[in-house]
Amino acid sequence: MNRKDGDRGQWTNKTEYILVVAGNVVGLGNVWRFPYLCYKNGGGAFLVPYGLLAVVCGIPLFLLETSSGQYTQEGFITCWRKLCPLAQGIGYGHLVRTFYDFSYIIIQVWALFYLVFSFTSQLPWANCENTWNTGLQILDSPSPNMTTNQTMLTNTTSAATEFWEQRVLAMSGGIEELGSVRWELALCLLACWVFCYFSIWKGVRSSGKVAYFTATFPYVMLLILLIRGLTLPGAWEGIYFYLYPDMTRLANLEVWIEAGSQICFSYSVAIGALNVLGSYNQHNNNCYKDCFWICLLNSGTSFVAGFVVFSVLGFMAQKQGVTVDNVAESGPGLVFVVYPQATAMMPVPQFWSICFFLMLFFLSVDPHFVTVECFITSISDLFPKLLRAAGRSEIFALFICLLFFLIHLTLVTEGGIYIFQLYDYYGCTRACHYCMALSECLALAWIFGADRVIKNIEDMTGQRPSVFFKLCWKYIIPLLSLISFILYLVGYTHLKINSWYIYPDWAYTLGWTMTLSSVLMVPLWAVGQMCLTPGTFRQVRALIRVFCNSVGQNVLSECHYSYSG
Repeated sequence: MNRKDGDRGQWTNKTEYILVVAGNVVGLGNVWRFPYLCYKNGGGAFLVPYGLLAVVCGIPLFLLETSSGQYTQEGFITCWRKLCPLAQGIGYGHLVRTFYDFSYIIIQVWALFYLVFSFTSQLPWANCENTWNTGLQILDSPSPNMTTNQTMLTNTTSAATEFWEQRVLAMSGGIEELGSVRWELALCLLACWVFCYFSIWKGVRSSGKVAYFTATFPYVMLLILLIRGLTLPGAWEGIYFYLYPDMTRLANLEVWIEAGSQICFSYSVAIGALNVLGSYNQHNNNCYKDCFWICLLNSGTSFVAGFVVFSVLGFMAQKQGVTVDNVAESGPGLVFVVYPQATAMMPVPQFWSICFFLMLFFLSVDPHFVTVECFITSISDLFPKLLRAAGRSEIFALFICLLFFLIHLTLVTEGGIYIFQLYDYYGCTRACHYCMALSECLALAWIFGADRVIKNIEDMTGQRPSVFFKLCWKYIIPLLSLISFILYLVGYTHLKINSWYIYPDWAYTLGWTMTLSSVLMVPLWAVGQMCLTPGTFRQVRALIRVFCNSVGQNVLSECHYSYSG
């Protein structure tokens, strides 16, 4: 279809929407976070809090955000003008948070870097005869009778660790020493932003088409790696570690907090993306049914990814003569040290390395270009006449990609890993998820009205959501979010790298500034609106009540008119 000036466009068909949303919610957290959390927090027992919180928090929030976007046909800022203008700070908070989310493109950069080296005749992380090796003793294959204490030697390392720290990152002494830009990583960064631009430059018309490949290809790789992993010697020992239920862990509050945090990250709730993606749907799309299937796909992928990861870790543990818990890690350490080290031990290591890093690359592609697309959409909705004129949307997308490419050059310096960890720990912290989830539920379930939300969903889909969702939106999610936020503050510890590097005080100040920059948008906007609106507080409150009583019917009429037209 040819989009006219000022027209937002819509998904060409339902398949594109499902693929893009699935590609967004199924990402790195499914591979490098969920399996480790499951092993760490009671194995199969972890599925109890995970499943329970998915039902009472994940799915209701997923439905709330998706239906809000579909109902208003607006991005995550302007949708609040139609629902609850007092809560528009939530949208601006999402906007600020998105700046920090862009930094996850560095995962693509590292994956692409490893992918290039996977085509060499000998994997460079398989030996210590390279120019970047430091001369420390390599302990990739300790003898079977070596005890854990004997392996913990101060002057030992692994070839994979040295490749990661010395060749890929070339880590400096700290964030104070940024050093020079790594030109190889800079080229990978440029390639990733170019790929992102051509995925979104035509809006949903291009991103929907790209998702046919980027959202499905990781599943092909996941299936190949799963089959291979289950046939490796020692695989079932790894799976035992992954799933063995330790029911006593359920009494630990930290396990429940970890489960809730994983739901927020993996379902992509409370960041605004679902709102924007839903806004491109037809008004009568059945978002109620969609949310169940997509959430099920997400959790199922996480569960299957655990078999892929821990079957390989079991193989690796058997090869090294240690227990699985000595090689199990989460985060970058798993995918850029442990897993490459494991592929190097397999027959035809290049093939398995290529499969793994292709999967990793495409798992990180979809969430990134969706985040950029949501950012651009929400800005364009603020200034539709300016940014949706013919040719201007493409130019604006190019400007955003070029701007952040230049900003992200700091991430490919020798001190870039310290900057990325700061973004990850403070800018994208789970505290922001808790605050935004709490704010969304208060605004929609209490001010706009949970009954109106349910009525809107029924008008759009023809199905009336259960009263259970109303209870979740009004009571369960706000309560759990508030408790989790308080526990986060109580248990807060300063960020450290490798348990030894402590950031300077100014870096921690910068980190908390990043956290507060998104969180404080909500109360600051509300207070500003209350102060700027003429009249007494009681009159303003009455005005808000009148607005909420009338806005639902007005928006619904607009949507029906737009759809019928």
